[in-house]
Amino acid sequence: MKAYPMIFHTSIASDNPEAAAKFFAKLWNGRAYPFPPFADGSWIAMAGDERNSAIEIYPRGSQMHWGDRDSIEVQNVAGAPVREAANHSAIASPLSAEEVLGCATDAGIPARVCNRGPFRVIEVWIDGCTMFEVLPPDMQAEYIASMTFEGWEAYLEAA
Repeated sequence: MKAYPMIFHTSIASDNPEAAAKFFAKLWNGRAYPFPPFADGSWIAMAGDERNSAIEIYPRGSQMHWGDRDSIEVQNVAGAPVREAANHSAIASPLSAEEVLGCATDAGIPARVCNRGPFRVIEVWIDGCTMFEVLPPDMQAEYIASMTFEGWEAYLEAA
């Protein structure tokens, strides 16, 4: 089996880890579970896909630190002032754009369709401060077609 570069999971902080995990699980037709290995109140959204994609969600204020061999130390510093950051992730969803926007509306999560130039995404803002780009199937096709060396170089030349 050939190994391909990919991200198996990512993690974020949230004001309400359970609600965020349930939102992501709904986008993926997956499941949400408590995630006690690192911090009390943490949750995980699992896609149930062939790669076991997941998003770990920690209580806002959780901090990871280098720990002993084979471990990390998580400290919960509730109310930490950092809410906005430059990190974000793009994730695929089998749902249509309308369904993604509907899930966001139902969960009270700000969302909008955005044009990134060579492809479109749906921005969803967990807690109004952590951005994920959600790509329904049609937007996944745009992304895959444009995010090649040649596609990106053509985009830069045209810009």
